[in-house]
Amino acid sequence: MRAILGVLSLLIVLAVVAVLVKKQMGALSVTPAGIASAPAGATPQQQSQQIQKQIGQAVENALQQPRPMPDDK
Repeated sequence: MRAILGVLSLLIVLAVVAVLVKKQMGALSVTPAGIASAPAGATPQQQSQQIQKQIGQAVENALQQPRPMPDDK
């Protein structure tokens, strides 16, 4: 009886983990805003370089924005 409950609880935990993994994988498949895909005929190396360039530009733009200063009263 104890073994059956143990196996059943493990199956329930496995099902919950599977649902969470599926949910996370669906969230990862969405392309972040501002990052366009490379041309269809591009090689994987060219696609990788294009994505690296776009991310680098996004980081540079974020670093160039001034931080908001709090109002001291």
